[in-house]
Amino acid sequence: MLQVQSGSGITYNDYPASIEGKENLEIRPQVSGILTNIFVDEGAFVTKGQPIFKIDQAPFLEKLNNARALLRSAHGALANAQLEIEKLTPLVAGKVVSEYQLRTAQQAKETAQGNVDQANAAIASEKINLGYTLIKAPCNGYIGRLLKKQGSLVGPNDPAALTDLSDVEQVRVYFAFGETDFIQFKKQYGGTTIAEKVKRVPPVQLILADDSIYSVRGKIDLFDGQFDKNTSAITIRATFQNTNGLLRSGNTGKIRMGIGYAGKVIIPQSATGEMQDKIFVYVIQPDNKVQKRLITIFGKTGESYLVKDGLKAGERIVTKGFDHLQDGDTVKPELVSNTAQRLVKNN
Repeated sequence: MLQVQSGSGITYNDYPASIEGKENLEIRPQVSGILTNIFVDEGAFVTKGQPIFKIDQAPFLEKLNNARALLRSAHGALANAQLEIEKLTPLVAGKVVSEYQLRTAQQAKETAQGNVDQANAAIASEKINLGYTLIKAPCNGYIGRLLKKQGSLVGPNDPAALTDLSDVEQVRVYFAFGETDFIQFKKQYGGTTIAEKVKRVPPVQLILADDSIYSVRGKIDLFDGQFDKNTSAITIRATFQNTNGLLRSGNTGKIRMGIGYAGKVIIPQSATGEMQDKIFVYVIQPDNKVQKRLITIFGKTGESYLVKDGLKAGERIVTKGFDHLQDGDTVKPELVSNTAQRLVKNN
């Protein structure tokens, strides 16, 4: 037999998780035109600022040249307006012509200056559009599917992006707590706010789809602001370093978290039986009769169960030889060691 005692232990719970890159960006054109060059292949790693697509520049160069020609024309008109003012100023002073003519010339100069400013703005705009013809990577990352081919007509209003770009040097793994888990989390870790409690959470493990354990541990760094009304769950984020690029956006897995319990009854799994997904033990009463009793558990810690309900510290349970016991049988416990006894059923 085993006399049940309370102690401390850690159980590990697994939570389904989805993996996303630190940045997941859609690469879209900002001007319309013919795609003349694709500089990368699907799945390639690119660095920030690296060219990845090029749109035909000829129409945009033509627009820029036209804007520059308009600027020259506007400067000419401004110069003529200034000459007109210089001509009229002494004539007005000598009262040869009316002041009205001078004011009209000054207004014409203001209009000419406005045309110069407008032409400068048009040149700046056309330079921006020309720059948009060379599409560069906005961050480091991996290229996704290339949905357009060289020679395709592309534009800002296309329903599909040219490709996706994922920065996966760090990955963010999202999972969720139910309300019960969330309450237990708040009880377990110190601090008056969730942010303070999060800082006290030890690193967590990522279990991959093949049940292997990712070699780097991650850190929980974010709780969503509210529970989902449909699922009654709150989303949590853990961040993992992914220097070698082994994880990609879209991967799935499980987050394994340890939850510590203190002052709980701990019993060996070998001292329990299981029937229809229910766990039971044989409790030895003071008169040495056994009582089959269902228990509920918090979880496993090593080869033991942490008992939630059904057992109290100080009670005795059968650890061996209970395969043929029935509820109410009388046994004669015989001590084998300090944690186990041989049981003799009294006929």
